[in-house]
Amino acid sequence: MPETPLLVASIAVAVAVLALLAVAVLLAQVRRLRATLDRLTAGDEGLTFLGAMERQHAAGESLRTEMTQTRADLAAVRTDLSDALRHVAVVRYDAFDDLGGRLSFSAALLDDAGDGMVLTSINARSETRTYAKGVQAGASDHQLSPEEEQAIAHATRPPGPAPAAGPAARGRRRGLSRPRPA
Repeated sequence: MPETPLLVASIAVAVAVLALLAVAVLLAQVRRLRATLDRLTAGDEGLTFLGAMERQHAAGESLRTEMTQTRADLAAVRTDLSDALRHVAVVRYDAFDDLGGRLSFSAALLDDAGDGMVLTSINARSETRTYAKGVQAGASDHQLSPEEEQAIAHATRPPGPAPAAGPAARGRRRGLSRPRPA
């Protein structure tokens, strides 16, 4: 029986060591949870987990509202942009055989629906005449010259691959210039 108190004391020491280890593990977990809560609350010590979640939810709702407004603004910009005269093409040519340099031109300025105008400037030695003709859906109520029709056709065609390098190659590829008569 003298061994019984020693056995009980040994078991008590072992239980105490296990309890200390359990406390150390629990303290480490509490530190990790506290660090996670601090990240969640952005260091606001008076904020609870529930308060942090409510704040995160409110921030998410605010972002959702801003995204809805941004989508509405983008739709309005797209509508406005479709009415802008953003499809432009210029055809340069010699209107008269005695004048070189391709000083005459027809320029088509159209929106997405093909509405807009064609400006034509015909240059001669002693005078210049400029004409503006309205265009609706790619056509005009006025008689169009071949150069004006070409400018409208180039302005309304869908975008294609990038042109080759150099101004001469760009002009040929886009068809924006009529070759000079021989």
